[in-house]
Amino acid sequence: MRQRVLFFDLARCVAAIAVIAIHALAPYRYQFGVIPFNEWFTAISVNSISRWAVPVFILISGALMLSDKRPFEFKYYVKRRLGKVLLPFLIWSIFYAYLSGWSGYGFDANSAKETLIAGLDHATYYHLGFFYYFIPLYFVIPFLQVFVRRYDDRTLYALTALWLITSTLFLFRIDGLWSQQMWLYSGLLPLGYILYQKVPLTKQVIGFFVLIGVSALAVTIYQVVSLSVEANEYTYGRWLSYKTLNTVCAASMIFMLCRYYGEGLSAKTNKVVGFISTHSLGIYILHPLFLWPMKELGWGQGHPAWSIPLWIVVSGGGALLLSWLVSRSKKTAWLLP
Repeated sequence: MRQRVLFFDLARCVAAIAVIAIHALAPYRYQFGVIPFNEWFTAISVNSISRWAVPVFILISGALMLSDKRPFEFKYYVKRRLGKVLLPFLIWSIFYAYLSGWSGYGFDANSAKETLIAGLDHATYYHLGFFYYFIPLYFVIPFLQVFVRRYDDRTLYALTALWLITSTLFLFRIDGLWSQQMWLYSGLLPLGYILYQKVPLTKQVIGFFVLIGVSALAVTIYQVVSLSVEANEYTYGRWLSYKTLNTVCAASMIFMLCRYYGEGLSAKTNKVVGFISTHSLGIYILHPLFLWPMKELGWGQGHPAWSIPLWIVVSGGGALLLSWLVSRSKKTAWLLP
């Protein structure tokens, strides 16, 4: 049995919180010119500095799975890795298609049916889009495991550097074969492995990652606000994409900060962080249930400086509790692996 790496728990916790923040601020995004500028700016700033959440989850997967030296077993991989995520995804897609039919005006069966049918192409609910690019990565990981074992570090670094160049090209809308979603997401896997296994954990290194991460966040806020002001409406180009260099830099900073501080937390803190981390996927899947009243009933009112944190606590806490309750029975625990 492998020893638990504590900093992964911390990374999952902060990533889960950031995901909820992105979804909690949604009602404010397109209110440019409708609400006071300082309120819109607050919400957009939170949005701009939280986009690293999903990439951090993928970095963790890359760090863990590419570090696994055990022989590849197809049946085990399909059942315990892919199947563990795929089946719950299908079940929750059906459930959220049903939920999508509900609004403050009641239930629209036709809308729910259309959403379910459209689920073959895109997510039945806004947060499930994550699985449409995360699940395909399970087909890439075995090949990357072979790559890491067969080739030396220089080859791995060259591949990752090439990917970073293409993520930069994608950011500035220079498209080509490298703009494929699978390629742009896949690069986070070896990057996670490199950040975990190859990068030394010193103050100087952490300082470097903080510098590039904070700079990326500042530039992202500036670009999103500038583009929106110029267009006189909310717009962001590709600056809020999960697949661009600015987001990769921010995600790398968060990953390294968690790695630096995550192993030194107190026993009590680790217990709390570990509990939240255990249910991080459950929180991800369930938190929209508790955001539904805010979005559909118009409860998301007030200055985002306090409204967003409030809904993070409400939806995150509710999702954590519900995930824990589901996990207590073997009959339902598989729904939230």
